[in-house]
Amino acid sequence: MLVKFKIVRQGLLLVLVFAFSGCTSLYNPQADESLTVAKAQREIKVGMSSAEVIEVMGSPNIISTDNERREVWVYDKISTQQASTDSYGTLILFGGSSKSSAKSQRTLTVIIKFDNNQKVRDVAYHTSSF
Repeated sequence: MLVKFKIVRQGLLLVLVFAFSGCTSLYNPQADESLTVAKAQREIKVGMSSAEVIEVMGSPNIISTDNERREVWVYDKISTQQASTDSYGTLILFGGSSKSSAKSQRTLTVIIKFDNNQKVRDVAYHTSSF
């Protein structure tokens, strides 16, 4: 029974490895981490293929189609930054300390529209910070 379980488990692992290895050929995690407005403006050009877009931008968050059944890719990234400081200075006289923190968020949305030949026909983006 234990041997049979190990064989089934190894077989399942092998199937998963093969299943995901086909999907990873276009995925670029380094591109996901470095997605910026400047990168979208500088590197995404009308006429690029979808494979070239993935090389630059990584995998999109959303893939949909427009009213003419052409693909539209959306990259939607949110980053949060948090900074905190400890203050002891004069508060040490009173036996305490003070902490302050600030938190900010930035969003970036890049929308890439493709033509019927899977070539970029339009690029739009929006960024905000709060």
